[in-house]
Amino acid sequence: MAADGLITIPSTFGPKETMDRLEAEVKAKGMAVFVRIDHAAGAAEVGLPLPPTELLIFGSAKAGTPLMQADQTMGIDLPLKALVFQDAAGKAWLTYNDPSWLAERHALGANAAPVIHAMTAVLKAVVTKATSSP
Repeated sequence: MAADGLITIPSTFGPKETMDRLEAEVKAKGMAVFVRIDHAAGAAEVGLPLPPTELLIFGSAKAGTPLMQADQTMGIDLPLKALVFQDAAGKAWLTYNDPSWLAERHALGANAAPVIHAMTAVLKAVVTKATSSP
């Protein structure tokens, strides 16, 4: 069962290439990459198995700040995050928070709609380039 507010799409690439492509696309759109976390490496350090699983934390103060000005609790969900993981069948997936769901979660009003729509469009473009061949 999918978690509320998450968008999960398959990738035509492996998990590392998907994450590399995602990071490159995020940077190409002028967003900052704050950190790339390798959960599988962390699990291996404590002797636990975990298929490839990486989290990218990224964003733009220009887009995120107005949302936090509308409701500072948005800061718990910003900057944006995207998770790339490999399932038991070896398929790579990319998951991220739906900006519309975040706006609803934090009860942002109609004033936030233009930023949410723009954020949604940019995320869709970045994720599409990261997960599919041209």
